[in-house]
Amino acid sequence: MIAIINYGSGNIAAIANIYKQLKVPHIVTGDLVELAKADRYILPGVGAFDATMRYLNDSGMVATLNEQVLLNKKKVLGICVGMQILAESSEEGALAGLGWISGRVRKIDVSSLSSGPKLPHMGWNSVKPKSDAPLFEGVDVDQGFYFLHSYYFDARYSSDVSAMVKYGEEMPCSVAHANVYGMQFHPEKSHANGVAVFRNFAEL
Repeated sequence: MIAIINYGSGNIAAIANIYKQLKVPHIVTGDLVELAKADRYILPGVGAFDATMRYLNDSGMVATLNEQVLLNKKKVLGICVGMQILAESSEEGALAGLGWISGRVRKIDVSSLSSGPKLPHMGWNSVKPKSDAPLFEGVDVDQGFYFLHSYYFDARYSSDVSAMVKYGEEMPCSVAHANVYGMQFHPEKSHANGVAVFRNFAEL
């Protein structure tokens, strides 16, 4: 059972529809009892770092998720701001992140580009995954994924970076450490590639 965590952010219905099509058991919830019973989690995300962390903290979900992810080693996938809150902190806000993967969220630096890209990074972009990144199996990396962001996950350890994207300069767009995974792009808006990612996560 995959719990798509409802914290007032993200394209929750789109993710649920994909899993419905794939016939994968799932639930949309913010209930602590239901979260504890789930086998794995998805942290969707459209919004700001602090607002997302404040909701999670105030709801009591952080303690439950820490227990299930860190102690019971259940798998979790963070999407967009859901990936960013996996970090320890963010330049976008003042609150601490979950800290499940070492690193800090930083604003994309486009100041050195005279006629380069603007913020946010929006639209389709190809990606460069590592050869052993399981969530990218069966993905057309040249077509890539749909992005919409102005901040990126600056991982402390290169071993935690599972894919890169180029927008002005190269930056991480996917991270993974043990049972924790994150993707800056929106697989729920990325057609067949996104479906492949969600299927892969369900089968990890």
